[in-house]
Amino acid sequence: MSFRLRAAHPDDLEPLYEMAKLTGGGFTNLPPDRNALRAKLERTEAAFTREENTLADEQFVLVLENAQTGDVRGTCQLMTQVGQRWPFYSYRKTTLTQHSQELERTVRADLLSLVTDLEGSCEVGGLFLHPSERAGGLGLLLARSRYLFIAMHRDRFADRILAELRGIIDERGGSPFWDGVAGRFFGMSFQDADYFNAINGNQFIADLMPKHPVYIAMLDDDARDVIGMPHPTGRAAMRMLENEGFRYDGYVDIFDGGPTMTARTDDVKSIRESRRAKIASASLDIGDRAIIAAGTLGSFRSAFGMREFRPDGTVEIDHRSARLLGVGEGDEVWSVAR
Repeated sequence: MSFRLRAAHPDDLEPLYEMAKLTGGGFTNLPPDRNALRAKLERTEAAFTREENTLADEQFVLVLENAQTGDVRGTCQLMTQVGQRWPFYSYRKTTLTQHSQELERTVRADLLSLVTDLEGSCEVGGLFLHPSERAGGLGLLLARSRYLFIAMHRDRFADRILAELRGIIDERGGSPFWDGVAGRFFGMSFQDADYFNAINGNQFIADLMPKHPVYIAMLDDDARDVIGMPHPTGRAAMRMLENEGFRYDGYVDIFDGGPTMTARTDDVKSIRESRRAKIASASLDIGDRAIIAAGTLGSFRSAFGMREFRPDGTVEIDHRSARLLGVGEGDEVWSVAR
């Protein structure tokens, strides 16, 4: 397999735009709008070139490249500290318990409250793989390479991490959750609101959304049934997040009701178990399967490979991954077991 993940650059605009048109909506981090994507790439370029190794409000875009053809076939993103440019809103599902002595009855009501609890977290998102490449584990390479990137640049990322999963979208491209909750107040379709949010941010939610909790029992069945449910195409991603140590704690997306998964950054399995070592040999024939990464910031790249650690702490890797990553004996790599 000749695929590698690398830092995105301005020339990736058109392939990103072509992939954005395939998402089917509800994919805020990858809008089918050239100006918005160009702004992301410009912001990414600024983040890759910033020299201070400190926490700031930054965004990194990575792309999956076929090393033989140069074609871009997937992408993912990392945000270092959300909620700095505009508030980061979520709904939090909670339960209100009330008791009447006269009636000898206890009533529990589930609520959705508009919160900014997750503000300041870092975020992994924007993961999209071209439909023609959804085999061979490339989604795994995209997803887990993000954690290697964080481990390699740990001081640039917050101590809590989140991942938003797309919620249920119907065959018309609409959202039952939006129609049952926010859509009642905005007079906008889900697609219009989602697109506006992707281009302009969600301050309009703060301006117009009622601040009182929403009683879930008062929603229609279609809206209730999708709260905290991932889109069918996102179920595998949810399992991968759970395997990494992410948990669903009642936070849902304000647009489509999809689940927001959270974890402590240092507790994420691929970050915690990543290892840094110098290459002793780049001609390994048989070894443990791994994801191997090299470079820093704008020179970052990662690929599937094999590794074997020596007693002195150095590592042997296979020739194919060394070629994909452009590394050799004496160079430093990071890796995590596949």
